Amino acid sequence: MKILGLDTSNYTTSAAMYDTESGRIDQSKLLLPVKKGELGLRQSDAVFHHTKQLPIVMKKLFESQDSAPDAIGVSVRPRNIDGSYMPCFLCGEGLADSVSAAFGIPVYKTSHQTGHILAALYSAEKLNLADREFIAFHVSGGTTDCLLVKPDKENILSVTELGTSLDLKAGQAVDRTGVMLGLDFPCGRELEALAEKSDKQYKIKPVIREGSCSLSGVENKCRKMLADGEAPQDIARYCLQYILAAIQGMTRYALETRGDLPVVFAGGVMSNKFIRSHLEKEFEAYFAEPEFSCDNGAGTAIFAAMKGSGK
Repeated sequence: MKILGLDTSNYTTSAAMYDTESGRIDQSKLLLPVKKGELGLRQSDAVFHHTKQLPIVMKKLFESQDSAPDAIGVSVRPRNIDGSYMPCFLCGEGLADSVSAAFGIPVYKTSHQTGHILAALYSAEKLNLADREFIAFHVSGGTTDCLLVKPDKENILSVTELGTSLDLKAGQAVDRTGVMLGLDFPCGRELEALAEKSDKQYKIKPVIREGSCSLSGVENKCRKMLADGEAPQDIARYCLQYILAAIQGMTRYALETRGDLPVVFAGGVMSNKFIRSHLEKEFEAYFAEPEFSCDNGAGTAIFAAMKGSGK
């Protein structure tokens, strides 16, 4: 079967095609345009850009396909909890419903978060973990969540929050620090490249309260470092080291309270090589490759394949 996956987050317009026979996933995506110096988009602007970009993304994806899809998976909300809603996901949902009606094929709806976790499992060649309990981190511009994940007949994955950021999210800390240093939003790749120029090592004691972290101090500290004339690469390094320390603390707490479980890291911040290398040394951890760690439509396609197979 060929499964179309769609995701219209507040960062990226994404589409993917999953060939269930070969296991291959083809992707097409475009970042939403953000003006220099700004920290993201209003939802009305995100909806506008998705509306413009979806035809472009779809055209590019289908140029490499030799047949129409047999089913569709789409993210329709941030998380599978009551009250979770963002207008930008209506763009993908509307297109999915339209394609479903045109071709007479089923559409399976899930959350952006579930898509991220399944994409990470696919990329790490660990989709078998969907049949057992494990810990997943979803670390991005909108979330810094430590999650207990269990198999679920209806939703494929049942997700329970074990810990979160009590204020600023990791991706927000990266982007705010990056924009402060004159980088383009989203700032992840540029901030990582800048931090690689520094050899500073900082002693950091992250704030961890019952498995949740606080990251608001990162922005304040980085702003003070800049005002004090410290080098941009050292500020970038400090920001990433603090986020790493916070995630390490959250992971240790989760393993101490839930037992020795596999840990899967998903979300755009987890494509950072510096953070990944340190987590891999300490934990039994699995990571997605960058194209499956950042926002993508692959996970929603995998969700639809699992739902369609009656898993």
